[in-house]
Amino acid sequence: MSVAIRMAEPADAPVIADLIRGLARFEKLEDEVTMTEELLAGNLFGPRPYAETLIAEDGGTPVGFALFFHNFSTFLAKPGIYLEDLFVVPEQRGRGIGRALLQRLAQIAVERECGRLEWAVLDWNRDAIGFYERLGAKPNSEWTVYRLTGEALTSLGRE
Repeated sequence: MSVAIRMAEPADAPVIADLIRGLARFEKLEDEVTMTEELLAGNLFGPRPYAETLIAEDGGTPVGFALFFHNFSTFLAKPGIYLEDLFVVPEQRGRGIGRALLQRLAQIAVERECGRLEWAVLDWNRDAIGFYERLGAKPNSEWTVYRLTGEALTSLGRE
């Protein structure tokens, strides 16, 4: 495999935005994407970066990405890494690119002395679930993820 994994830089914001749109298409969630390149660049590379991104390239062409950020485990008293998005363009799947992205992310977690690396997967994405389990990942089925967005978040935040 001739794919290189590197950390994203500010000039990569349009590339990351395109990959996010590709992920949204794959997940059939395009109508939920309100991201703009400007907003993305400001929040990834501005004065307070909220997340980091790894980009996979084959001969300089972007073929995948992993966007992640730190969380914290009070039980471990250590940081962790939460993988928000992992995506490989469909025509490049099966070449080990997803594994290479996760391997690099695991290396970052070890280098930063994180206690865990975690993510969520859509329950219909059987290929991804099988891939993660082959890497040794285990589902955390005792927990249910909750989310506040839109008006519910705004309303609670204004009380």
